[in-house]
This record gives sequence, structure tokens and C-alpha cells, in this order.
Amino acid sequence: MLQTRPYTEHLKFVGCLTYWQIFRLGFFADFLVEKCGFPVTQAPTLRVELFKTYGSSLAGLRLLGYDIDADDYHSFVHGRLPYESIKPDAQLRNLLRSINQRKIIFTNSDQNHAMKALDRLGIRDCFEKIICFETLNPNLSKSTRPDEFPVVLKPSLEAFRIAIDVAEIDPRRTLFLDDSLRNVAAGKALGLRTAMVGKSGKFKEADYALENINSLAQAIPEIWFGEGENENHGLSRTRSQIDSVLATASVGA
Repeated sequence: MLQTRPYTEHLKFVGCLTYWQIFRLGFFADFLVEKCGFPVTQAPTLRVELFKTYGSSLAGLRLLGYDIDADDYHSFVHGRLPYESIKPDAQLRNLLRSINQRKIIFTNSDQNHAMKALDRLGIRDCFEKIICFETLNPNLSKSTRPDEFPVVLKPSLEAFRIAIDVAEIDPRRTLFLDDSLRNVAAGKALGLRTAMVGKSGKFKEADYALENINSLAQAIPEIWFGEGENENHGLSRTRSQIDSVLATASVGA
């Protein structure tokens, strides 16, 4: 339900970074085999169990006593990704540039991967800040044993608290978009306005749901309300801006 005076009037816009999940799942299993010595037949099942129990393979392995260096882990898993297959996305860039509010990436990925993906998409300059693995785990490299500093990642509430503090945002005036319902639920628990990306329908964890990020203007048009404008003027400006965004996006698609 849209409010008369939209909460997005002073919105800080928090985005998620998505990437090739199907490739990554295979590379996680490869890491378990090549770096940790697990049998090939057990690796896929173990990866699933580590994710369900600990949130990620890296977090689970370290808590179980495996001295896994985070940089080595990310280099292995992300180093094999086909970055060259990512093409500039003019439609997404036009959409992001039409939004005046602060836009921040909040991802579990390491900074190097996040910047590579954003650069390939041609949208890195659309974001003010990247909150990533290094932001959430500043002391990990200083640990003297694997379980000294547990790995912090979404959907843990601690990860969200760190992100909210680093971004200096008011959760009540911030829209958090993610393609994981677990992450969306965690954001909702800490007072963020939430949008589930990649699924349509109604979810108790999400204030909004959109099939893909390029349908943002249709799903949440109040983002384009202007600060300090009266209600009618805001509505008029929103429609004209959305029409412009959609027209430009269609050309760029």
C-alpha cells in the first residue's frame, strides 16, 4: 500500500548484486574437492549443508576448523567466472541514473568481484558505496585460528546492522532489494523497507515483489516522488519521469 507522503521522499536506496549462481555452485563444490580434499561424490551435498547451516561454505569450513584464507577462497570461486560474458546493460544504467536517492551495493561478495561485475555492466558509477565481504569482516585476516572471528554475511542480523551503520541510513526510509527471501526477511526484521527481486506475488517478508530489477518503475513508482513537493505535483512528476525512464529503457534494451 502506497502512503500519501511516500517514504521514499528521503530514500536511501540499497541494492543487491546478483551474479552467476549456477556457475558459483559448481565452483564451490570444486573448492571443497581441490582445496579441502573432500570426495567428489560428497562435495555437492556438503556444499548444500554448509550453506543451510552456516550461510556459506567459507563460514562453515572456518567454524569447523579448516584454515581457509578468504582471499584464496574468493580468488578460486570468482576467478573462474566468465566475466567476459557480462555485457553493458544500458537499460539498467538508465534506470539507476533516473533515481536521485543514494544507491548502495550490499553484497556478500568480495570487493574485487563486485567491482568487476559492476564495471562489466557499466553501472559502478551509479552507486555511492559498496558494502561487501571485507566491510563485514574487517578482522578476519588478523585471526590466529579459523574460528576466532566467525564469518559475517547476509542474512545474519549482524551483517545488516554493520551495513546500516556503515551506510549511515535510517532503515525506515531505506528500500532494500534482494533476490533471496532469507535476506529480505532479515532486512525486514531490522526495519528496512523490502523488495523481493526475481519473484512475483505476495510475501510477508517483502513490502514489494518484482520479477526483475528493470520492472522497478512499474512496481515501486513512488521512488520517483520529488522531495518537498506537494502530493499532486509529486504524482504528476512521477508519471512523467517513469514514462521517460521506460521510453529510454525500451530503446536501450
